[in-house]
Amino acid sequence: MAADKDDVSGAIAKLAAADNYSWKTSVSNVPPPDAAGGGGGGRRGGRGFGGGPSSGKTQKDGLIYVNMAGRGGVTEGYVQGAKAAVKAGDDAAWASFAEATADDGNGGFNMAAMTARRVQMTKTPADTAKDLLEKVKSVTKADDAYTADLTEDGAKSFMTMGFAGFGRGGGAGGNGPDISGAKGTVKFWVKDGVLVKYETHVEGTMSFGGNDRPLNTITTVEITDVGSTKIEVPDDAKKKLS
Repeated sequence: MAADKDDVSGAIAKLAAADNYSWKTSVSNVPPPDAAGGGGGGRRGGRGFGGGPSSGKTQKDGLIYVNMAGRGGVTEGYVQGAKAAVKAGDDAAWASFAEATADDGNGGFNMAAMTARRVQMTKTPADTAKDLLEKVKSVTKADDAYTADLTEDGAKSFMTMGFAGFGRGGGAGGNGPDISGAKGTVKFWVKDGVLVKYETHVEGTMSFGGNDRPLNTITTVEITDVGSTKIEVPDDAKKKLS
């Protein structure tokens, strides 16, 4: 219904207008029905591609902080417009986006560069929710949430968001994944007129490197500390943002 969509749009706009807020993102892969004992599924992060849970903070001047768990340890990053400072790994030093994505001379896969691109392209939940709302067929309120079906293009674009470093949307070498049979739903939760949570459930088949892989992923973003979030930037990171 149009009125329900307007309610969600207004809740997203109020979140976007907030002075600051925090969020946590969790991802779980739904195992296929024929997976014995749940093999191949379970909770993992990185949009179903081996990463981990993430969290972030943002404030009205555009500064974003992101914390992502992954196979190489915890990656932290600060983004301010086109600039970014990245610490890719528990023991790594802070690097500017240019330093992190510099050609390492090996001509192969560069995990640090891919991670830096993901950090640099971080979007706030308000921006992501707005994009999602523009890619739905209709919105209906049911119980305590607003539910909508994503268009095929909407589901496909969301499924490829985690692959910025592979070239599609990130500018790295190689080709991004192809998605077929994409479909999905999104739910929005609103409290006191402000968006407090959203969840996507997307399915499809990914073709990457000559291999087909079914995906069935639920991504949940919970928004907290609206108006009371503080971002403190270490001196070494500030130098890389300047």
